[in-house]
Amino acid sequence: MRNDALTILLIHPEISRTKYNFVGIIENECLELEYISAIMKNEGHKVYLYDGQVERGGVPSALKKYNPDVVYVCGRTRQENFMLEYCRNAKEYNKDILTIIGGLHAQLCYERMYKEYVDYILTTFDVFKLVDIINYRFFDGKLDHSSFDGICYQEGGEWKSNAAVAFDINRLPLPDRSYFYEHPDNYRYLEMEHSAWVRTAYSCPYRCRFCERNRMNQGKYSVRDIEKVVEEIEGIRSDNIYIVDDDFLFDEERLQKFISLIREKNIRKKYICYGRAGFIVGHEELMKELKDIGLYYVLVGLEAIDDNRLQGYNKKSSVHNNVKSVEICNNLGINIMGMFILDLDYEKKDFKALYRWIKDHNLKHVAVSIFTPELGLETYDEYKDRIITDNPSHFDYLHLVAAPSKLSVKKYYFYYYTLLIKLFLKARKEGVYDFIDYNDYIKSFVVNMFRKRSNDDE
Repeated sequence: MRNDALTILLIHPEISRTKYNFVGIIENECLELEYISAIMKNEGHKVYLYDGQVERGGVPSALKKYNPDVVYVCGRTRQENFMLEYCRNAKEYNKDILTIIGGLHAQLCYERMYKEYVDYILTTFDVFKLVDIINYRFFDGKLDHSSFDGICYQEGGEWKSNAAVAFDINRLPLPDRSYFYEHPDNYRYLEMEHSAWVRTAYSCPYRCRFCERNRMNQGKYSVRDIEKVVEEIEGIRSDNIYIVDDDFLFDEERLQKFISLIREKNIRKKYICYGRAGFIVGHEELMKELKDIGLYYVLVGLEAIDDNRLQGYNKKSSVHNNVKSVEICNNLGINIMGMFILDLDYEKKDFKALYRWIKDHNLKHVAVSIFTPELGLETYDEYKDRIITDNPSHFDYLHLVAAPSKLSVKKYYFYYYTLLIKLFLKARKEGVYDFIDYNDYIKSFVVNMFRKRSNDDE
């Protein structure tokens, strides 16, 4: 520990302050903070992590406990309010605390965080920029802000933004998983307890029009050396590995190398990853090999059950691929999580047709999301005349943020919750997710079907 060591508090926000936020069903390891922790500890600083999914004391209590010199917060759109609140908490506790916001949401929507209680905004995946910022502010004031790409900062009472450049993911250190290991009862993915996150790539090679992920890292798809990925997995003290790339099933040669190395090292773990229906259909034998080394869940954006909607989403796939991918995974014994978008032009018949499709094709694991014009994307501008809320916490795919075209908001929610109830009853009947209190969730859906809504509802 260096003599002039700083105390740095890294914060991952809570998801929401409502009861039904699915924490305890899916909890994400704070991987970005773990990378930063490793970097800062290597610089000789004291680092503490606060995860709002896990902690119950509140950020003001954490500030008093750790008395930090620096507070860094990262999160997604739905956590914007919390990120700003925590920075404000830090300045109220001690105006000299350096406050920094980063993460996915900040890369596209940094101007929304131009607040007097925020000192810096990181708009790049290059977390080493935090070292530059801290050295500038605490140790070497001779550096020039203009030399730091990928940051926003205040100067002369105005906010300035330096353009970001794409980051090579191979520069990342191994994450500091000490907090993860200290909480063995957290960080699950459904029934897979204590699942460790592993990232092997940044951004996405596809260009679906509804998705912000392909805009990350300045739109550049950057992959890690697969040998380093397998070495990391081998050293993780967890039997469950969640590969959180936006699409892991992309490069056949790279996947074959992954399979070969896992077998060579005799690594026996279970894996979760994202993939596309078309890849699964075109690589059935490869999927069998992935199943043999432990692939347990594959998360697939099926999105729709008609080709017109898939074409409108620029999905570059087909209903045939959707049907065939479910069939292949079911036959191989891979749990396919089919993810669907409930479009804003849905009518009653569309909600019913989707449920029938799911049932007819024996799709046991399902996630449905309300179409959300993302902040910072062209789709938001396209729907700007129909936006019904400016509350960022509603950008969680569980709320309508734009008005439906064929139903009232009230009726849309009614059919949405009816679908959720039917899916939960189906899952309970099939014995899926038996650790969930189904009755509690179903009761909440019933209440939500009939409650009076306002744009500020949480």
